[in-house]
Amino acid sequence: MELGISLSSSSTLPGPEAARHLLERVRAAADSDLASLTLGDSHARGPERYFQNTPTLGRVLAEWSGRPAGCLFLVPMWSPVLIAEQAATLACLHDGPFILQAALGGDVHQYAAMGASRAHRGAVFEEALRVIRALFDGETVSSERFGFTNVSIGLVPPRPVDWWVGTMSTPGLRRAGRMGAAWYASPFTTLATLPPLLSEYREACERSGASPKVMLRRDVLILADGDRARRLLTERLASGYRGLGAEHVVAGTPAEAAEQLAPFAALGVDQIVVRTMGISRDTDLETIRSVAEVKNLLT
Repeated sequence: MELGISLSSSSTLPGPEAARHLLERVRAAADSDLASLTLGDSHARGPERYFQNTPTLGRVLAEWSGRPAGCLFLVPMWSPVLIAEQAATLACLHDGPFILQAALGGDVHQYAAMGASRAHRGAVFEEALRVIRALFDGETVSSERFGFTNVSIGLVPPRPVDWWVGTMSTPGLRRAGRMGAAWYASPFTTLATLPPLLSEYREACERSGASPKVMLRRDVLILADGDRARRLLTERLASGYRGLGAEHVVAGTPAEAAEQLAPFAALGVDQIVVRTMGISRDTDLETIRSVAEVKNLLT
């Protein structure tokens, strides 16, 4: 089982300082030889400083050569043509595989702020992915739903794009399997909830002739002092951290973290995508460096 990283793009630090810390984490992840690097997608976060996905990734790629990298798009909040253009540009700038993570999103405030409607999100998502994939293939595309005809883009990805579909619903799992995409499981997935979802996804892949590939996001706090990691985790969760509970997070020493993650490998998860918890600069960097040790223990 591989280990990748999803860079947390939010910070309470002043903008330039937050940017420096983000790049420190990228370099630590590169030094730890992680399997992938991706960024999230979020909007209108108020006082929280959130680095937007595509411009941030453009800078990050300079620190991440040759390995898979990409970002998430909450697809119904975007024009599919803009997603195609942005992703194709990034894929051409990168000298390694490009990952396009696609999800619905559901936050009412974000949808309103982006001028998007939550109505018929599933249908909008499916049509957007059809448009994006056709544009990547160099086709001229029309879409009644999006109100355009005869659209094409000149800059296309130089290599096949790795599609990851983020979903926890039966229709979403079937959609991912039907299009031959990897399933990007949310951090709320547990050892108890994973098996039936995994079965649904695998059945969909079998029907379409695709090979299943499962990526699971996990927030982690991995320190040499396991007791300190657990104490900091308790404090962080008590503050309402992302709505997650202790069962959704990995904390402890590298050996303890490997023990907590190993059952996911046994169930068939191909990659754990870790995210640091932003407690402090030092704990974030120690966690990323410790992931390299976890990776070796899981090998």
